[in-house]
Amino acid sequence: MRHERVVKRVALVTGANRGIGLEICRQLGRAGYCVVLTARDAERGGEAAAGLREEGLEVHFHQLDVADPAAVGGAASFVESRLGRLDALVNNAALSLDLNAFLETVDLGLMQQTLEVNFLGVLRCCQAFLPMMRRQGYGRIVNVSSGRGSFSKLAAGGPCYRISKAAVNALTVILADELKDTNVLINAMNPGWVRTRLGGIEAPRSTAEGAEAAVWLATLPDDGPRGKFFKDREEFPW
Repeated sequence: MRHERVVKRVALVTGANRGIGLEICRQLGRAGYCVVLTARDAERGGEAAAGLREEGLEVHFHQLDVADPAAVGGAASFVESRLGRLDALVNNAALSLDLNAFLETVDLGLMQQTLEVNFLGVLRCCQAFLPMMRRQGYGRIVNVSSGRGSFSKLAAGGPCYRISKAAVNALTVILADELKDTNVLINAMNPGWVRTRLGGIEAPRSTAEGAEAAVWLATLPDDGPRGKFFKDREEFPW
């Protein structure tokens, strides 16, 4: 397939058919990016992308399950063949299935399932898209983490989710050091407690507020930070 004539920067967002991921797509589109909205559910993802196009934004949809290595490779091939570049990768896809579990008794299958998506999914996407970013000499990677994964806030409850996000934070620091001599900047962000299906209706923050730091990190200048953890553009404790 021939490349489209893309003069805009291109961003791909995982887990983006609703909530914070969808809002990140919207804000990046409004910032002038060509956005690749990805989601595991093809029908819901396609509807979400169509809704953003109705808002006048340039949005493509590609089905992606970050737990499937072949699907991640296929997404990278789609972007390279269709658009020819990727400037920003936002690793937003995640699941939380163990809110009331405890580490002493948690089912190890549940732990494995959570790490497969929340941690290995992030690593797979980084590995798949970094070669493209290295070749073009530019890239921004944003890992959507959580305050629940900060060592300063680790506590009982939801151990699979907490551990997966702590692992994402470690990945961010290590990969940032590996990329220190490149123009690929990688950072993590904490969206806070946001009104989504995961956060619930009592959460104090809107999806727009939760998404803003991710969009800022996805559009950093070349002298921007790397290997840091942010909430609302302020550093957050690891």
